[in-house]
Amino acid sequence: MTLDDILANAADQDKGAWFDLADPVTGRPTGIRLCVAGPDSETAHRARLALSDELAEMADAEGRVSAEQREKARLNCLARHVLRWEITEDGQPVPFNTKNVLRLLKVTWCQEQVDAFAADRAAHREGV
Repeated sequence: MTLDDILANAADQDKGAWFDLADPVTGRPTGIRLCVAGPDSETAHRARLALSDELAEMADAEGRVSAEQREKARLNCLARHVLRWEITEDGQPVPFNTKNVLRLLKVTWCQEQVDAFAADRAAHREGV
């Protein structure tokens, strides 16, 4: 592996990789697909910076941030990794926006799968 390979892979991760959300009990695909930026992407970097800014803004005079606020900021960070999706509700496509992504991520098992995929470097490298 060369520096060119490393930099090219990081750039490719900004394109995202498709992930099929699986039923948490059966493991079967749910029909919901998300395109998620990789952990070394510029998208992920900006999401981490935004997380830091958000936590700083949430801090009280003593620098404390509540657990509820930290969780909200963490989910916002994860939502920033999702680039697009294929998902329906009542037979209609669900518009892709942050509010709707956060609706999905508030379900713990969905959040866990998206978080694990967003951190999976192998899933974001071609030919692995």
